[in-house]
Amino acid sequence: MDAQNRGQADDMDPADQWVLNPQTGNYELRLDNSAGQSSTPGPAKPRDSSRRADPDRPASRQDARPGSRSESRSESRSASRSGRSDVPGPRASRRKGQAAEATAQGRRKRKQKKSGKKKALLWTGGTLAFLLVAGSVGGYAYYQHLNNNITSYDVGTSDKPVTADKPINILIIGTDKRTGKGNEGYGDKGSVGHADTNFLLHVSKDRTNATALSIPRDLITDIPDCETKQPDGSTKIIPGTEQQRFNTSLGQDGRDPGCTMKTVQEITGLKVDHFMMADFNAVKSLTTAVGGVDICLAHPVDDPDSHLKLPAGEANVQGEQALAFVRTRHSFGNQGDLDRIKVQQQFMASLARKIQSKGTLTSPSKMFKLAEAATKALAVDSGIGSITKLTSLATQLKGIDPKNISFITLPVLDNPNEIVHATVVINKTQADPLFSMLQSDTSLTEVKKEAAAKKSQQAKALKGPKAPAADVRVDVYNGGGPQGSAQETLSWLQNDKGAPKTTNKGNAPANVAKTTLEYAPNQADMARTVASWMGLPATSLKQGTEDAVGLEAMTLTLGKDFKGAGVPITGPAKVPDGVQKVEADKQVCAK
Repeated sequence: MDAQNRGQADDMDPADQWVLNPQTGNYELRLDNSAGQSSTPGPAKPRDSSRRADPDRPASRQDARPGSRSESRSESRSASRSGRSDVPGPRASRRKGQAAEATAQGRRKRKQKKSGKKKALLWTGGTLAFLLVAGSVGGYAYYQHLNNNITSYDVGTSDKPVTADKPINILIIGTDKRTGKGNEGYGDKGSVGHADTNFLLHVSKDRTNATALSIPRDLITDIPDCETKQPDGSTKIIPGTEQQRFNTSLGQDGRDPGCTMKTVQEITGLKVDHFMMADFNAVKSLTTAVGGVDICLAHPVDDPDSHLKLPAGEANVQGEQALAFVRTRHSFGNQGDLDRIKVQQQFMASLARKIQSKGTLTSPSKMFKLAEAATKALAVDSGIGSITKLTSLATQLKGIDPKNISFITLPVLDNPNEIVHATVVINKTQADPLFSMLQSDTSLTEVKKEAAAKKSQQAKALKGPKAPAADVRVDVYNGGGPQGSAQETLSWLQNDKGAPKTTNKGNAPANVAKTTLEYAPNQADMARTVASWMGLPATSLKQGTEDAVGLEAMTLTLGKDFKGAGVPITGPAKVPDGVQKVEADKQVCAK
C-alpha cells in the first residue's frame, strides 16, 4: 500500500465522529451502538471511568504498550514501504493488523453503560511547526493506532523528553525516493533516497524564534565515518569519503539519516538533536491534510519535467501540484538548485503559516487528518519516535510566531575545481558568521523583547553622525571571548567592514564580563560606527574626558558576552550581505 492509504480498512474519517458539546465547549466522540465497527484502530470507546486507559501509565496485560516494537511489526512495516531495503531499516517497527484487531475486539467485549453512548474523549492535540502535527487523543486505541504509524530509526539520539532549557536543532530531510502511488513517472525509479532537500531547524532556547538553514544537495563536503544499526541489531561503520556531494550522506553505501546528521554537525559546528525525513508522498499527503498551501507565481509555469502547470498569480496547491511546485527547477531564477531552494523556502513558510492558522488549529477534522498524514508520511529518530515524545516536542514549538521564523541558505560559491559548474563549495566569509549566530543562539528576527530594546536608551545613545569605515581606528583585545576572538574580529573588521586601521592587541590585561568600547570625545563618530556594526548597547560605550591626540585608536575589549565576529552583542543579527533569506510571515511571488 502507498503512503496515502496505509492502514485504512474502511472509508470512515475519524474526524467525522467528533461533535461540539455546547455544554462543555469541547469536541467529543459520539458513536451510536448501531454504527458499524471498523477493524482499523481508531478513536475507540474508553473503559468506564474507573479503568480508563491512560497512554502515559503502564499498560495492563490486556493492553499493548504504546512504545513497544515487536519483530513481526517490523517485518510488516518493511513490506508496506517498498524500496526501503537500500537504507538500513528502521528500528521501531509496526504491529500487524491482527494484533490491532484483537485489541479492538477485546475492548468491544467490555461492559458498556445502558445509555448506548460511548463516553466522550477530549481532544488534547498538539502542533509541530513546519512538517509535523502530532495529535494526542484520550482514546487508547487511536493513540495506539497513531503510535503504530510512526517509522523511526535508531541513530543514537537522546530519548529524554524535550525541555525548554536549551536550544534544539532538528534536521528536516526531503528524500528523492520514488516509492509510493503516483511517483513512478518522476524518473530515477531506482534512487535509494538521497538527502535531496535539507533544512537544519534551529529553535532558540526561549522558544521565541527559529532559523531554518537550507543546505544545498550539491554542496561538496567531507562526509565523516558514521555508525549505523543493521536489521539484525548489529552495528556497522560506514567509511567516510572526502569531497563528495552532500546528498550522498544519505542512502549511498548504506548510510542512514544518522550519517546526514553527523555530516551537518561537521559543517555547522551545531549538535543535531533529532531528524524528520519525508519522501514525495509526505509532501502530497500533508498539503492535502491542511487543505492546500497558498503560493504565488510572478509568471505562468508549464514545466514538463515536474508536471507543474499554473497561471501567474496566487494559487492553492496540494497533492501532486504541491509536489510539482517544490520539485521544479526549470521554472524560476537561473533554473538551478539554489533558486529551487528559495522556492522551497517560500513553500515551507506558507505551510508553516497554514499549520499555525486558526482555521487549522481549531478544526478537529484537519487536526485528525494532519495527525494521520504526519505519522504515516514522516520517519523520525527513535528519540522522538512515539506520540508522547512528538507531542512533547510539539508543545515546545507550537508558540513560535511565523514572523519570528527565518529561512536562510548556506552561503556557497561555484566549485572552483570545475569548468562547468555543477556543484558548490562553502563561502566561509559569509558562512562562518552565520554558524556563530546559530551556535550562540542569536535570533535573526526581531522578537518582542528585542524590538522593545530598540526603543531604549541604547537607540538614543547611538544617534548621531557615524565615521566612514576607512577612518575607524580601533585596537582589539580579547578579554574573555573564545580563543582567537581578537584575530577573528580584526579580520572581520578589515575584510567585511572595510576598516583597515585596526589592530589585534592580543589578550587584555584582565578578563571582563561585558564587551566594552573606550573612546575619546572626538572619536564619538567612530564609536557609533563600531557600535552599530557590533550591536553594542549604550552601557558598553565608555567615553573618556580628554580628546584623542593624532592617530590614537579606540580600545575594543571583547568580553565573555562576545559570541563571534559579526554576531551582535544585543538585538537581532544582521545576515551577511548576499545571503539568501526568506521570512516565514511574508508571501513572496516566485520569479
